[in-house]
Amino acid sequence: MSLLIAEMSPTSHVVDHVLWSVGGTPVLTTQMVTMVIAGFVTVFLLWIASRAIVTGPETEGNARFVTKGKFAQLIEAMVVYLRNEMLLPVMGEHSTRKYLPYLLSLFFFILTMNLFGIIPFADMQALLYVFFTGSDNYHHYYFGGTATANIAITCGLALISFVVIQVHGFRELGVKGFLEHMTGGLIDGPIGLWLIVPIVFAVEIAGLFIKPAALAIRLFANMVGGHTMMGTLLLFGYMAFSGGLGLLGGGTITLVSTIFTVMISFLEIFVAFLQAFIFMFLTAVFISLMSHEEHELELEEAEDAKAAVAGH
Repeated sequence: MSLLIAEMSPTSHVVDHVLWSVGGTPVLTTQMVTMVIAGFVTVFLLWIASRAIVTGPETEGNARFVTKGKFAQLIEAMVVYLRNEMLLPVMGEHSTRKYLPYLLSLFFFILTMNLFGIIPFADMQALLYVFFTGSDNYHHYYFGGTATANIAITCGLALISFVVIQVHGFRELGVKGFLEHMTGGLIDGPIGLWLIVPIVFAVEIAGLFIKPAALAIRLFANMVGGHTMMGTLLLFGYMAFSGGLGLLGGGTITLVSTIFTVMISFLEIFVAFLQAFIFMFLTAVFISLMSHEEHELELEEAEDAKAAVAGH
Protein backbone atom coordinates (compact mmCIF):
# COMPACT_ATOMS: atom_id res chain seq x y z
CA MET A 1 0.00 0.00 0.00
CA SER A 2 2.79 2.44 0.85
CA LEU A 3 4.28 1.78 -2.58
CA LEU A 4 1.06 2.66 -4.39
CA ILE A 5 0.70 5.99 -2.58
CA ALA A 6 4.43 6.72 -2.69
CA GLU A 7 5.16 6.84 1.03
CA MET A 8 2.21 8.98 2.09
CA SER A 9 3.06 11.71 -0.41
CA PRO A 10 0.13 13.08 -2.46
CA THR A 11 2.55 15.09 -4.60
CA SER A 12 4.71 12.22 -5.85
CA HIS A 13 3.37 12.59 -9.41
CA VAL A 14 4.11 16.31 -9.61
CA VAL A 15 7.50 16.46 -7.87
CA ASP A 16 10.43 16.22 -10.25
CA HIS A 17 13.21 13.72 -9.48
CA VAL A 18 16.82 14.34 -10.41
CA LEU A 19 18.46 11.62 -12.48
CA TRP A 20 21.81 13.30 -13.04
CA SER A 21 23.38 16.36 -11.46
CA VAL A 22 26.73 18.12 -11.75
CA GLY A 23 28.01 19.91 -8.69
CA GLY A 24 24.59 19.81 -7.08
CA THR A 25 22.96 21.38 -10.14
CA PRO A 26 20.28 19.19 -11.78
CA VAL A 27 21.14 18.39 -15.39
CA LEU A 28 18.66 15.62 -16.19
CA THR A 29 15.33 14.97 -14.44
CA THR A 30 12.44 12.57 -14.89
CA GLN A 31 10.13 15.28 -16.16
CA MET A 32 12.69 16.39 -18.74
CA VAL A 33 12.85 12.81 -20.00
CA THR A 34 9.05 12.61 -19.98
CA MET A 35 8.81 15.83 -22.00
CA VAL A 36 11.24 14.52 -24.64
CA ILE A 37 9.42 11.17 -24.87
CA ALA A 38 6.09 13.00 -25.16
CA GLY A 39 7.54 15.05 -28.00
CA PHE A 40 8.60 11.96 -29.93
CA VAL A 41 5.25 10.27 -29.26
CA THR A 42 3.40 13.38 -30.50
CA VAL A 43 5.40 13.52 -33.72
CA PHE A 44 5.02 9.77 -34.29
CA LEU A 45 1.25 9.69 -33.73
CA LEU A 46 0.64 12.76 -35.87
CA TRP A 47 2.83 11.28 -38.61
CA ILE A 48 0.73 8.10 -38.57
CA ALA A 49 -2.47 10.17 -38.69
CA SER A 50 -1.17 12.30 -41.57
CA ARG A 51 -0.45 9.19 -43.65
CA ALA A 52 -4.03 8.02 -43.15
CA ILE A 53 -5.50 11.47 -43.87
CA VAL A 54 -3.52 12.23 -47.03
CA THR A 55 -5.32 11.77 -50.35
CA GLY A 56 -4.63 8.32 -51.84
CA PRO A 57 -3.84 7.34 -55.42
CA GLU A 58 -6.41 7.82 -58.20
CA THR A 59 -6.86 4.05 -58.50
CA GLU A 60 -8.86 4.12 -55.23
CA GLY A 61 -11.55 6.31 -56.78
CA ASN A 62 -13.61 8.46 -54.40
CA ALA A 63 -12.39 6.34 -51.49
CA ARG A 64 -9.00 8.07 -51.74
CA PHE A 65 -10.53 11.18 -50.14
CA VAL A 66 -11.77 9.25 -47.08
CA THR A 67 -9.56 9.23 -44.00
CA LYS A 68 -8.64 5.69 -43.00
CA GLY A 69 -8.74 4.56 -39.36
CA LYS A 70 -10.58 5.78 -36.27
CA PHE A 71 -7.53 7.48 -34.78
CA ALA A 72 -6.79 9.49 -37.92
CA GLN A 73 -10.46 10.43 -38.21
CA LEU A 74 -10.41 11.67 -34.63
CA ILE A 75 -7.31 13.79 -35.28
CA GLU A 76 -8.81 15.18 -38.49
CA ALA A 77 -12.06 16.09 -36.74
CA MET A 78 -10.17 17.85 -33.95
CA VAL A 79 -7.98 19.78 -36.40
CA VAL A 80 -10.92 20.86 -38.56
CA TYR A 81 -12.94 21.94 -35.54
CA LEU A 82 -10.09 23.92 -33.98
CA ARG A 83 -9.28 25.62 -37.27
CA ASN A 84 -12.79 26.46 -38.46
CA GLU A 85 -14.65 27.08 -35.20
CA MET A 86 -11.95 28.45 -32.89
CA LEU A 87 -9.01 29.96 -34.76
CA LEU A 88 -10.56 31.41 -37.93
CA PRO A 89 -13.11 33.63 -36.09
CA VAL A 90 -10.35 35.00 -33.84
CA MET A 91 -7.34 35.29 -36.13
CA GLY A 92 -8.83 35.54 -39.59
CA GLU A 93 -7.83 33.63 -42.70
CA HIS A 94 -4.44 35.28 -43.13
CA SER A 95 -3.02 34.67 -39.64
CA THR A 96 -4.69 31.28 -39.22
CA ARG A 97 -3.06 29.96 -42.37
CA LYS A 98 0.32 31.24 -41.19
CA TYR A 99 0.26 30.04 -37.57
CA LEU A 100 -1.93 26.94 -37.74
CA PRO A 101 1.04 24.50 -37.80
CA TYR A 102 2.56 26.07 -34.68
CA LEU A 103 -0.73 26.29 -32.78
CA LEU A 104 -1.74 22.71 -33.54
CA SER A 105 1.73 21.45 -32.63
CA LEU A 106 1.45 23.34 -29.33
CA PHE A 107 -1.98 21.87 -28.63
CA PHE A 108 -1.09 18.23 -29.33
CA PHE A 109 2.27 18.44 -27.53
CA ILE A 110 0.72 19.84 -24.35
CA LEU A 111 -2.15 17.37 -24.61
CA THR A 112 0.27 14.44 -24.84
CA MET A 113 2.21 15.61 -21.78
CA ASN A 114 -1.02 16.12 -19.84
CA LEU A 115 -2.28 12.63 -20.71
CA PHE A 116 1.10 11.12 -19.85
CA GLY A 117 0.56 12.37 -16.30
CA ILE A 118 -2.62 10.31 -15.99
CA ILE A 119 -0.93 7.07 -17.04
CA PRO A 120 1.00 5.60 -14.04
CA PHE A 121 4.33 5.11 -15.83
CA ALA A 122 6.36 6.03 -12.75
CA ASP A 123 4.33 3.73 -10.47
CA MET A 124 4.76 0.78 -12.82
CA GLN A 125 8.53 1.27 -12.96
CA ALA A 126 8.79 1.62 -9.18
CA LEU A 127 6.60 -1.46 -8.66
CA LEU A 128 8.76 -3.57 -10.99
CA TYR A 129 11.96 -2.30 -9.35
CA VAL A 130 10.77 -3.14 -5.84
CA PHE A 131 9.37 -6.49 -6.95
CA PHE A 132 12.53 -7.70 -8.68
CA THR A 133 15.15 -6.18 -6.36
CA GLY A 134 13.40 -6.28 -2.99
CA SER A 135 14.48 -2.67 -2.41
CA ASP A 136 12.39 -0.16 -0.49
CA ASN A 137 13.24 2.67 -2.90
CA TYR A 138 9.80 3.69 -4.16
CA HIS A 139 11.20 6.55 -6.27
CA HIS A 140 13.32 4.47 -8.64
CA TYR A 141 12.03 5.40 -12.08
CA TYR A 142 13.36 7.22 -15.12
CA PHE A 143 10.29 8.86 -16.64
CA GLY A 144 6.66 9.44 -15.81
CA GLY A 145 4.58 11.91 -13.92
CA THR A 146 3.17 15.15 -15.25
CA ALA A 147 5.72 17.21 -17.17
CA THR A 148 3.33 20.16 -17.36
CA ALA A 149 3.22 20.22 -13.55
CA ASN A 150 6.76 21.61 -13.73
CA ILE A 151 6.75 25.40 -13.79
CA ALA A 152 10.06 25.42 -15.70
CA ILE A 153 8.51 23.44 -18.57
CA THR A 154 5.36 25.56 -18.75
CA CYS A 155 7.50 28.71 -18.64
CA GLY A 156 9.55 27.33 -21.53
CA LEU A 157 6.38 26.79 -23.57
CA ALA A 158 5.15 30.27 -22.66
CA LEU A 159 8.51 31.78 -23.62
CA ILE A 160 8.25 30.26 -27.10
CA SER A 161 4.74 31.70 -27.46
CA PHE A 162 6.03 35.06 -26.22
CA VAL A 163 8.72 35.13 -28.92
CA VAL A 164 6.22 34.12 -31.62
CA ILE A 165 3.77 36.83 -30.51
CA GLN A 166 6.38 39.60 -30.45
CA VAL A 167 7.99 38.61 -33.73
CA HIS A 168 4.55 38.54 -35.32
CA GLY A 169 3.76 41.97 -33.84
CA PHE A 170 6.89 43.60 -35.27
CA ARG A 171 6.45 41.94 -38.66
CA GLU A 172 2.75 42.76 -38.84
CA LEU A 173 2.73 46.30 -37.44
CA GLY A 174 6.27 47.49 -37.99
CA VAL A 175 8.21 49.46 -35.40
CA LYS A 176 5.98 52.54 -35.70
CA GLY A 177 2.78 50.51 -35.54
CA PHE A 178 4.12 48.49 -32.62
CA LEU A 179 4.84 51.67 -30.64
CA GLU A 180 1.41 53.04 -31.51
CA HIS A 181 -0.11 49.81 -30.24
CA MET A 182 1.87 50.12 -27.02
CA THR A 183 0.48 53.62 -26.45
CA GLY A 184 -3.11 52.74 -27.31
CA GLY A 185 -3.06 55.02 -30.34
CA LEU A 186 -3.07 58.09 -28.10
CA ILE A 187 -0.07 59.70 -29.79
CA ASP A 188 -2.25 60.63 -32.76
CA GLY A 189 -5.07 61.73 -30.45
CA PRO A 190 -5.71 65.03 -28.65
CA ILE A 191 -2.68 66.68 -27.05
CA GLY A 192 -4.40 66.60 -23.67
CA LEU A 193 -4.22 62.81 -23.65
CA TRP A 194 -0.45 62.74 -24.11
CA LEU A 195 -0.04 63.02 -20.33
CA ILE A 196 -1.37 59.49 -19.87
CA VAL A 197 0.70 58.01 -22.70
CA PRO A 198 3.55 56.98 -20.31
CA ILE A 199 1.04 55.22 -18.05
CA VAL A 200 -0.58 53.35 -20.94
CA PHE A 201 2.85 52.46 -22.32
CA ALA A 202 3.99 51.06 -18.95
CA VAL A 203 0.79 49.00 -18.62
CA GLU A 204 1.14 47.62 -22.16
CA ILE A 205 4.80 46.72 -21.62
CA ALA A 206 3.88 44.91 -18.40
CA GLY A 207 1.11 43.15 -20.30
CA LEU A 208 3.63 41.74 -22.78
CA PHE A 209 5.14 39.70 -19.94
CA ILE A 210 2.01 39.12 -17.87
CA LYS A 211 0.20 37.34 -20.72
CA PRO A 212 2.76 34.53 -21.22
CA ALA A 213 3.26 34.32 -17.45
CA ALA A 214 -0.47 33.71 -17.07
CA LEU A 215 -0.26 30.94 -19.67
CA ALA A 216 2.53 29.20 -17.75
CA ILE A 217 0.99 29.58 -14.29
CA ARG A 218 -2.50 28.51 -15.39
CA LEU A 219 -1.29 25.28 -16.98
CA PHE A 220 1.10 24.53 -14.10
CA ALA A 221 -1.47 25.19 -11.35
CA ASN A 222 -4.24 23.12 -12.95
CA MET A 223 -2.04 20.08 -13.49
CA VAL A 224 -0.53 20.25 -9.99
CA GLY A 225 -3.92 20.73 -8.35
CA GLY A 226 -5.63 17.82 -10.09
CA HIS A 227 -2.94 15.25 -9.39
CA THR A 228 -2.48 16.42 -5.80
CA MET A 229 -6.21 15.94 -5.24
CA MET A 230 -6.05 12.40 -6.65
CA GLY A 231 -3.06 11.57 -4.45
CA THR A 232 -4.82 12.96 -1.37
CA LEU A 233 -7.94 10.88 -2.01
CA LEU A 234 -5.83 7.73 -2.30
CA LEU A 235 -4.29 8.49 1.09
CA PHE A 236 -7.60 8.29 2.95
CA GLY A 237 -7.76 4.49 2.88
CA TYR A 238 -4.19 4.11 4.12
CA MET A 239 -4.78 6.66 6.87
CA ALA A 240 -7.98 4.85 7.92
CA PHE A 241 -6.19 1.51 8.31
CA SER A 242 -3.22 3.17 10.02
CA GLY A 243 -5.59 4.94 12.43
CA GLY A 244 -6.99 1.63 13.66
CA LEU A 245 -10.49 1.87 12.17
CA GLY A 246 -10.43 -1.82 11.36
CA LEU A 247 -11.45 -3.72 8.28
CA LEU A 248 -15.01 -2.38 8.11
CA GLY A 249 -14.18 1.30 8.66
CA GLY A 250 -10.95 1.24 6.66
CA GLY A 251 -12.54 -0.77 3.85
CA THR A 252 -15.51 1.60 3.61
CA ILE A 253 -13.29 4.68 3.46
CA THR A 254 -11.01 3.00 0.93
CA LEU A 255 -13.97 2.09 -1.30
CA VAL A 256 -15.42 5.61 -1.17
CA SER A 257 -12.05 7.28 -1.81
CA THR A 258 -11.37 4.91 -4.71
CA ILE A 259 -14.72 5.74 -6.33
CA PHE A 260 -14.04 9.45 -6.01
CA THR A 261 -10.51 8.96 -7.37
CA VAL A 262 -11.90 7.24 -10.47
CA MET A 263 -14.37 10.09 -10.94
CA ILE A 264 -11.57 12.65 -10.56
CA SER A 265 -9.52 10.66 -13.10
CA PHE A 266 -12.22 11.18 -15.73
CA LEU A 267 -12.30 14.84 -14.80
CA GLU A 268 -8.51 14.97 -15.22
CA ILE A 269 -8.84 13.65 -18.77
CA PHE A 270 -11.22 16.51 -19.53
CA VAL A 271 -8.84 18.98 -17.85
CA ALA A 272 -5.94 17.62 -19.92
CA PHE A 273 -7.80 18.49 -23.14
CA LEU A 274 -9.14 21.76 -21.75
CA GLN A 275 -5.79 23.13 -20.58
CA ALA A 276 -4.08 22.21 -23.85
CA PHE A 277 -6.86 24.03 -25.71
CA ILE A 278 -6.72 27.09 -23.44
CA PHE A 279 -2.95 27.43 -23.85
CA MET A 280 -3.26 27.20 -27.64
CA PHE A 281 -6.34 29.42 -27.89
CA LEU A 282 -4.97 32.22 -25.70
CA THR A 283 -1.76 32.16 -27.71
CA ALA A 284 -3.90 32.63 -30.83
CA VAL A 285 -5.79 35.48 -29.15
CA PHE A 286 -2.55 37.23 -28.18
CA ILE A 287 -1.27 36.86 -31.74
CA SER A 288 -4.50 38.33 -33.10
CA LEU A 289 -4.18 41.31 -30.77
CA MET A 290 -0.90 42.16 -32.49
CA SER A 291 -2.42 41.89 -35.98
CA HIS A 292 -4.17 44.20 -38.39
CA GLU A 293 -7.90 43.73 -38.59
CA GLU A 294 -8.98 41.26 -41.24
CA HIS A 295 -10.87 43.88 -43.22
CA GLU A 296 -7.74 46.04 -43.29
CA LEU A 297 -5.83 43.15 -44.82
CA GLU A 298 -8.56 42.66 -47.40
CA LEU A 299 -8.39 46.35 -48.33
CA GLU A 300 -4.61 46.19 -48.61
CA GLU A 301 -4.84 43.10 -50.81
CA ALA A 302 -7.46 44.82 -52.97
CA GLU A 303 -5.25 47.88 -53.32
CA ASP A 304 -2.28 45.69 -54.24
CA ALA A 305 -4.39 43.96 -56.86
CA LYS A 306 -5.49 47.29 -58.32
CA ALA A 307 -1.91 48.51 -58.38
CA ALA A 308 -0.82 45.35 -60.17
CA VAL A 309 -3.58 45.78 -62.78
CA ALA A 310 -2.68 49.43 -63.26
CA GLY A 311 0.96 48.48 -63.68
CA HIS A 312 0.08 46.11 -66.49
